[in-house]
Amino acid sequence: MSNKSRKIVAIIDDELDITMLFRDAIRETRGISIFTFTDPIMALEHFKINRKDYVLIVSDLRMPGIDGIELMKRTKELNPLVRTVLMTAFELDDELFQQYADKEIINGFLQKPILLKDLVKEVDNQLHIHQLQEHKTRVQ
Repeated sequence: MSNKSRKIVAIIDDELDITMLFRDAIRETRGISIFTFTDPIMALEHFKINRKDYVLIVSDLRMPGIDGIELMKRTKELNPLVRTVLMTAFELDDELFQQYADKEIINGFLQKPILLKDLVKEVDNQLHIHQLQEHKTRVQ
């Protein structure tokens, strides 16, 4: 498999059944390899090793170890092109969220409980934007 075709999407949630459900929901998406993590620290380690191949991270906000926003901050430092979608069941502080959105640390947001069709739509959307950005970067 050539490195060019390897596009990694990670789903990170401390509840295993959620990661499995979401993986199954986006499994039909072409051209991506899906990794699931219940431990954000492990996810970050995997990201460090494979950062060039990562296109999208879908992460829960509240997790033991490091929270979703901190995880996204660290991944963006390693690969600014990676797209990030934050999931949460909680009300987010709008101002704080807006700050992170403005800095492009968070690219998308899904409120739990998440409809699988909304997840699929969001993933497709973010992959599309990533493709456009990658193309723009290559052209420059």
